[in-house]
Amino acid sequence: MSRLLGRIGGAAAAHPWRVIGAWAMVLVGLTALSAGFGGTPHDDYNVPGTQSQAGTEFLRANFPQMSGADARVVVHSAARLDPAVLESLRGRLATMPSAGIVAPARLSADGDTALIGVQYDIPVTDFAGTSAMDALRAAAEPLRREGLQVEFGGQVAENISAPSGTAEAVGIVAALLILVLGLASIVAAGLPLVVAIAGLGVATAVIALLEKATDISNTAPTVATMVGLGVGIDYALLLVARHVEGLRRGLSPREAAAEANATAGASVVVAGLTVLVSLFGLRLASLPVYSSFGYATFAAVVAVMAAALTLVPALCGLAGPRVLPRRVRKGRPVATSSGFTARWATRVGRRPVVAALAALIVLAALAAPMLGMRTWPQDAGSQPTSNTTRLAYDLVSAEFGPGANGPLLLAVDTTKVSDVDGLVTRLRSEPGVAAVAPPVVNGTAAVIAVEPRTGPQDEATSQLLTRLRAGVLPDGVLVTGLVAVFADISDRLADRLWIVVAFVVALSLILLTVLFRAPVVAVKAAIMNLLSVAAAYGVMTAIFQTDLGARLVGLPHAVPVSSWVPILLFTVLFGLSMDYEVFLLSRVREDWLATGDARGSVVRGLAATGRVISSAAAIMVAVFIGFALDPDVTVKMIGVGMAVAVFVDATLVRLVLVPATMAMLGRVNWWLPRWLDRLLPHVEVERPAPSRAPSLV
Repeated sequence: MSRLLGRIGGAAAAHPWRVIGAWAMVLVGLTALSAGFGGTPHDDYNVPGTQSQAGTEFLRANFPQMSGADARVVVHSAARLDPAVLESLRGRLATMPSAGIVAPARLSADGDTALIGVQYDIPVTDFAGTSAMDALRAAAEPLRREGLQVEFGGQVAENISAPSGTAEAVGIVAALLILVLGLASIVAAGLPLVVAIAGLGVATAVIALLEKATDISNTAPTVATMVGLGVGIDYALLLVARHVEGLRRGLSPREAAAEANATAGASVVVAGLTVLVSLFGLRLASLPVYSSFGYATFAAVVAVMAAALTLVPALCGLAGPRVLPRRVRKGRPVATSSGFTARWATRVGRRPVVAALAALIVLAALAAPMLGMRTWPQDAGSQPTSNTTRLAYDLVSAEFGPGANGPLLLAVDTTKVSDVDGLVTRLRSEPGVAAVAPPVVNGTAAVIAVEPRTGPQDEATSQLLTRLRAGVLPDGVLVTGLVAVFADISDRLADRLWIVVAFVVALSLILLTVLFRAPVVAVKAAIMNLLSVAAAYGVMTAIFQTDLGARLVGLPHAVPVSSWVPILLFTVLFGLSMDYEVFLLSRVREDWLATGDARGSVVRGLAATGRVISSAAAIMVAVFIGFALDPDVTVKMIGVGMAVAVFVDATLVRLVLVPATMAMLGRVNWWLPRWLDRLLPHVEVERPAPSRAPSLV
């Protein structure tokens, strides 16, 4: 692999315009294809094998007019509302496309607030773009012109997600500043950004084509962009830094590009493979929406890897000596951080036990809040108070009770339950139930709406659901509705998390053992990555599940951690954390193969990669903090969790735990049993550098 990558790098540097032209053709061609044949994002919220899904299927079969999405129109006035105005609104709502049932207006006790429910005959994922919301706004516009407050809730309003581009812009600007400071050259700093953006351009087109062939969640392209932008800049930065190091040793641009691809490029391939391997774990969550996250992010990582390995040597070859800092081109020395990093690694190596224990104590403290993590899919109650969905949610809670925001739907098979009225009476006397609507009967099926006394996110609501399913409801009654679906999603994901963790860790161990031929190093890397993820979980829990922390990230109050986040965060973070492990281990192993000095190779490897890993981590943190500004709560949580994990990984783990544990283990780090040596294939990941010299990075 190393020799092949070296030839690719040398050829790209020798013929830069051919490579750039090829990338331009690929980008233009794929963009044109995606514009003509691409699809649109489409969420699939089915949860196969759960009671809520069975209830939804029952309703689809027996009540097709109310088996799809729902929307809520909340009208509020300073005075009592005119029934004629509300009936006129109801008539306009009934003419909307796919509107199956429009319920009569439900008035609050003081008559100043009305709630009108709209039930569609198609799922929310079948609406194109904002068509459903546009129709709702058009129907309500006459009331707004009269000065009435109209807000929208339900699945239709909550499913609209429109990225603003702010997150990407913040990340790119911050990345450019960090690159300029780290590389001391405008040309060198611009290369990683150009490469990452080119890779993301290709990935965006590929994702659009995937949307035509399969369901890709509305949020998946945002997550893919987040990961692709971070790793793309990191991979390109690693290659540029190694290329600059070669130039400073007197190599020609072509020779430097070949060497950078053969050494740092091999690390990029290994790091990228670990991310891709981790993404396979999303399939084990057994939810279609997770598979779509995996497809989109997979496309982004592959695209930016390909861009890094071909465009970086081409652009470096084209730039020639201009990638060097001006001071170097003029023959003046440039101060680097390698001396400090080497001294730090040596200091940690002298007292490795103390350093490791101190780092572990800090990591344990950061991870501790994870024990109190409560998960729940995001809903309108988690949104900022400026959103119409949140305003509708608050109005409904204040005027009709918090449970009105999340009624339970009971799908009743009347061939098994003959006394439906008796069931309604029993439900009305059940603790935690605020109201029970009269049953709607259609042949041998009935549906009953049960309104809890507490809101959808309240633990008491989940307890009521569990109690109803466990003993109150007879056979033939299935509980569905948004709250039931959310509860089933949370339970499913909690059960599958450990399967995903085991799968991802096992595959990563196998991959690292094969590539580095060092099982001890592979196990240690997996443990340290798990520590980084645990710290991210803990900090994320402490931020979002406390009022103070939630307000710091733009939320009005504490919210549960979104059920979608833990598995998604783990799979992505485990791969990203492994990136830095691979960058460092590749350089340490390179030195170990050349010198046989176990402890010295750690010091020199950390010194050689310290600056580039710190810069890469700073870029990723900046990119992920940018995404923490996203209004979508799930994206916000992922951004915060990733930023924390990368920061912890680049500081406590890479600068303390890695040198401490490697110093304690010494030559044991590279121990390989003979029987395993015979079984493992020989894969040349890296080759020793021609000579060792002071490193720019």
